[in-house]
Amino acid sequence: MELISQVLALEPTSQVLGKEPIVFFAILLVVILVIPIIFERLRLPGLVGLVSCGLVLGPSGWNLFQSDSPMINLLSDIGLIYLLFIAGLEVDLKQFRRRKSRAFGFASLTFSVPVAIGTLISLILGYGWNTSILIGSLFASYTLLAYPIINRLGVVNNEAVIVTIGATIFTDVGALLTLAVCVAVAHAGAFSFVKLLTLSGWLIIYSVAVVTGFDWAGKEFFRRSGDDEGNKFLFVLLSVFLAIVGAQLMGVEKIVGAFLAGLAVNEAVGESPVKEKMVFIGNVLFIPIFFVDLGLLINLPAFVNNLDTLKLTLLMIVGLIASKLIAALLAKLVYRYNWQEMLTMWSLSLPQVGTTLAATLVGYRAQLLSLEVLHSIIVLMLITSTLGPLMTSRLAVGLTSAPAEDPVPTTQNATETDGAFTIVVPVYNPQTQQYLIEMAALLARQSKGTIVPLAIATAAAHMDAPQLEASLQRSEWLLAKATAQSQVLGVVAEPVLRIDDAFAQGISRAAREQNANLIVMGWGKRTGFRARLFGNVIDGVLWASHCPVAVTRLVESPKKIQRILVPVENLTASTLQPVRFAQMLAEANQSHITVLNVCDRHTSSSKIAWRRSHLYLMVSKLALANAPEIQIIAHENVAQAILQAARLYDLVVLPFIRNRTSPGGLAISDVTTQLARQLTCSIVMLGEPQRTQTNVVISNTVANITSTV
Repeated sequence: MELISQVLALEPTSQVLGKEPIVFFAILLVVILVIPIIFERLRLPGLVGLVSCGLVLGPSGWNLFQSDSPMINLLSDIGLIYLLFIAGLEVDLKQFRRRKSRAFGFASLTFSVPVAIGTLISLILGYGWNTSILIGSLFASYTLLAYPIINRLGVVNNEAVIVTIGATIFTDVGALLTLAVCVAVAHAGAFSFVKLLTLSGWLIIYSVAVVTGFDWAGKEFFRRSGDDEGNKFLFVLLSVFLAIVGAQLMGVEKIVGAFLAGLAVNEAVGESPVKEKMVFIGNVLFIPIFFVDLGLLINLPAFVNNLDTLKLTLLMIVGLIASKLIAALLAKLVYRYNWQEMLTMWSLSLPQVGTTLAATLVGYRAQLLSLEVLHSIIVLMLITSTLGPLMTSRLAVGLTSAPAEDPVPTTQNATETDGAFTIVVPVYNPQTQQYLIEMAALLARQSKGTIVPLAIATAAAHMDAPQLEASLQRSEWLLAKATAQSQVLGVVAEPVLRIDDAFAQGISRAAREQNANLIVMGWGKRTGFRARLFGNVIDGVLWASHCPVAVTRLVESPKKIQRILVPVENLTASTLQPVRFAQMLAEANQSHITVLNVCDRHTSSSKIAWRRSHLYLMVSKLALANAPEIQIIAHENVAQAILQAARLYDLVVLPFIRNRTSPGGLAISDVTTQLARQLTCSIVMLGEPQRTQTNVVISNTVANITSTV
C-alpha cells in the first residue's frame, strides 16, 4: 500500500515531460523534419507548414509550446540572426555590379512606392507616423522565393531578372535602416530633426565600418588560413557576433548588424565549403525554429473575431500587390522592358518573407507594432510566398535570356586548346575499377588522349607510419591493375600515386597538376551522418575541380552502350554540355543519341513545335559529327516522363546541378534525385567546374527552405 501511495503521489507523466527541454527540442526536430516535406508534396512552401505547425502547437492550438519559453526564444533569436546574416551572405555582388545603375533605379521604385502606399494605409487606419513609416517599410523588401524557378527555366541572364535580383540589396538595406531609425526614435522619446540626423550619421558610419572593415579582415584571414576550414568557419561566426555587439552598443537592432556582417564577408567567403556549412546549419535547424516561433505568436481567435484585423490584412494585401505592380510598371516605362518582363519583375518582388518577417518581429517586440499588425504581416507572408512563385512559373516562361558573359569551355574545346586530352580516373574500389577504366579508355581513344589512373594514399603524421605504408601498398596494387587494364584496352596510361590529407583535395589537386580535361569517378553513396553534414568525396571534387567531372554508375560494360538518352531541362547553351559528352562516347561506340526535353502537358502544339526547332538549332551549333534525335514530350511529371523514355536506353547522361544551401554543400535537383533512385540503366552525371557555372543568386535563405528542406 505504501508503494502504491508513493506512485500515486508522483507527478503525471505529461507534466514531467512538459518540464523537460529535451522533449521540446525533440518535438521541434520532428516538426522541422516532417512538416515541410508534407507541405512540399501539397505544392505549398515549407515555411507555410512551419508557421502553421507553430499555430497548432501554440496557445491557439494544443498549447504544448509557449511563446515566452526561454529555450524557444533563444533558438528563435539565433534563427532570426541567421536569417538576416545569410540574406547578406547570399547577395550575388557580381550580378549586382552587372546592372547596378538599373538595379538601383528599380530598387528606388520598388522601395519608395510600397513605403508611400503602406504609410498612407496605416495613417488612414489611425496609426502614428513612426509606426506607419515602419509598416510602409515592411512592404519595401522582398524575397526571391521564385529563384529556383527562373533558374530552372534558364532565364537568369535576362536583364529584367538580373535587375530584380540586384535590387534586393538596396531594398533589404533600406528596410533594415528604416527599422533601426524607427525603433531608435521610439526609444528616444521626444523626436527632433537633430536627433534623426545624428542617428542617421552614426548608422552610416557603423555600416561603412562593418562592411569595409570585415571585408578586408575576412580576405586577409582567408588568404592566410589556407585550407583550414574550421578556423574560417569560426572567423565568419565571430564576425556576425562582433557586428551584433557593435550594433547593440550603438543602440541599433542586432538584425541590422547580422545583415551587414553577411554583406561584409560575402566576397571573402565566396562559394567555399565554409559558406555551405554556415548556410546548412541555419537552414536545417535555427531558421525553421524561427518560423515555428512565429506561429506560436498567432492568436487565432483574436484574429478571426476582430474585424479591424481582417480589414487591415485585406488592405495590406491589396496595397502590397498594387504597389509592387506600380513599381514594376514604372520600371517598364523607364527602361523599356516588354510586358512579360514587367510582369515577371512584379511576381519576383511580391513574396514578403525574410527581411519583412524579421523586421516585423523586432518591431513587435519593441512595442511599435501591435498584435494585429503582426497577424496581418504573417498572413501577408503566407499569401505572397504562395502567389509569387506560382505567378513566376507562368509568367517567366518564354523570356529571352542574354548569353553568359564568359563562354563555357567544353570537353571538345579543351582538346583543341590544350593539346592532348587527359582523363584522370581515381581508383579506390576494385569492383568498379574495370568499368571506369573502360569508360575512360573509350573517351581517350576517341580524343586521341591519355588516361591517368590516380590513387590517393591517406597521409599520416609520420611518413614511416605503418598505416601509411599499408595505404601505399594498396594504392600501388590498384595502379598496377589499372595500368594492365589500360594496356589491354589499347590506350596509354600514366599512373599517379599521391599522398594527401584527404581524397577530394588530392584528386582535384592532382587533376590540376596533370592539366586534366576530364575526371571520371565512380558512384559514391551519400549516406551516413558525416556525408550528409560535411559532404562526400564527389562533393569536394566537384567544388574544387578545374575541369568537368563525370560521376558514373555503370551497370554493364561501357563498350555495350548503344542508345544514349540526354534529358535537358531548359533550352540554354550551358545545359547542352552533357550532349557533347554523350557525343564523344557515341562516336567511340557508334551509338545513337536522343536529346529529350519535357514540357508541361498543357503546352500547345505550336509551342511544342517551336521548342523542337529551337532545340534543334541549339544542338546544331555544337557542330556534332552525327546529329542526335530531338524529342519533345508533354507530360505533367518531368521525372516520370524521363523514366518512361529511359526504358529503351542503355545510358542516361544527366547534368549535376549544384544547390548551394544543401546538406554537404551539394545537392542534385529533385528531378535528378528521383531519376538516380529509380533508373535501372547506367547513369553519368556531368558536373561542370565552378568557374563555368552561371553566377547564381539564391537570394534569401527562405527560398532555400522551400526548395531544399
